[in-house]
Amino acid sequence: MAEESKSPEQEQQGAAGGEQPAPVFVDAPPVTPPTLPEQQDAGGAADDDGNMSLIAHLTELRSRLIKCLLAVAVGSGVGYYFIDDIMHYLTVPVGKLYYMQPAEAFFTYIKIAVVVGFLLALPVIFYHVWRFFLPALTPAERLVLGIVVPVSVILFFLGLAFSFFLVFPAAIMFFKGFGNEELEALFSVNRYFEFVIMFVLPFGFVFELPLVITILGKMGIITSAFLQKYARIVIFLSFVIAAVISPTPDVFTQSMIALPMIALYGVGYLIVRFILRK
Repeated sequence: MAEESKSPEQEQQGAAGGEQPAPVFVDAPPVTPPTLPEQQDAGGAADDDGNMSLIAHLTELRSRLIKCLLAVAVGSGVGYYFIDDIMHYLTVPVGKLYYMQPAEAFFTYIKIAVVVGFLLALPVIFYHVWRFFLPALTPAERLVLGIVVPVSVILFFLGLAFSFFLVFPAAIMFFKGFGNEELEALFSVNRYFEFVIMFVLPFGFVFELPLVITILGKMGIITSAFLQKYARIVIFLSFVIAAVISPTPDVFTQSMIALPMIALYGVGYLIVRFILRK
């Protein structure tokens, strides 16, 4: 049975008699809680000033590490593809090599391919290192680092080339000079490759010395007077460092490492004195 409609007078009487009108509900928009800074950082979003959160940094670091490893893998594949040509140039100072175990030659080829892959990927690795630190640098620091990174790579490869094509053949001739009719040199391919790596790689780092001295001089940390004052100590330390990093304990090999180090120190001194004028 339908409910009868009430007149306005009846509604007023009902309200006077204690009867309450039915409440009316109005739909309100949902209230969204404010986002806390900690929650925003945890989600990896950027702050108002453009800084990245910790998770975003770790994500970028992982991405760049993967790209560097892929570059090394591709370079290793290229190195293994040209392994015969690489072995030809590596064996020029000694001639014929031998392997004493069945798998020695195969694993040595793998080592050579990986080292070649790392050297080929070195510009890519330096580039990703530079790009990772780029957001935290000022424009002036970005310009300086953009110059330092390519120069350091070039100096590193110059050191490798200088060692392998000039110093290393002389060292091999020196060691082969101890042979005679009763004593013949038979070089194992694995031992020979390890000797090449231990002998050549230090020169790549030694050739970074002028760049390091130039940077320190530009920053005002050292001057030409400082470099001249401690030249004798540097000469002594050069032979000490050469004795530590040298693959053999003979004086010849240590001198072949120490003398270029002293010469590069002199180049750094000339740059600081006559170019930087400090």
